[in-house]
Amino acid sequence: MIGLNTAAVYVLQTLGSLYLLIVLMRFVLQLVRANFYNPLCQFVVKATQPLLKPLRRIIPSLFGLDMSSLVLAILVQLALMALTLLLTYGTTGNPLQLLIWSLIGVTALFLNIFFFAMIISVILSWVAPGSHNPGAELVNQICEPALAPFRRIVPNLGGLDISPILAFMVIKLIDMLVINNLAAITMMPEILRVLI
Repeated sequence: MIGLNTAAVYVLQTLGSLYLLIVLMRFVLQLVRANFYNPLCQFVVKATQPLLKPLRRIIPSLFGLDMSSLVLAILVQLALMALTLLLTYGTTGNPLQLLIWSLIGVTALFLNIFFFAMIISVILSWVAPGSHNPGAELVNQICEPALAPFRRIVPNLGGLDISPILAFMVIKLIDMLVINNLAAITMMPEILRVLI
């Protein structure tokens, strides 16, 4: 029976995390003002529309931010963590603590989206500079707002852009000093740390 629970947790975390990524991408795409005619953006919109449509009636946008997709991401993370705890320990625990853990998890995923988008962007700049592939364009649209503050600080070194290095450092420092410490302070179980 323990093996079945472990397998169920694995499947739940894999599929749930994938959908959570898609939902949070919907928020990020609107945050960075991505081109929604991009086929990848269209996929994200279609995959999230069934759950977002009813939420949009209740939760309005705030300062141009799609708050309904952010709330949906938190709810998906909360359900994913609650089901993981239920399958592992037989209880979901304290709802307030679950909400705090969900906020930590969504924040960690938000940072990871930018971190991995920048890695892909750096690799693409070496392998296929100026590519017009929909994936490459989307990655560049995600990275540009995150890199803009660093590009103002770091001068262009003759065609060599080192602003991603500073962005990587800042994201990793936030992850190490804020996200991991918050997870430890709130006593997040080890089984849930996989989700952040």
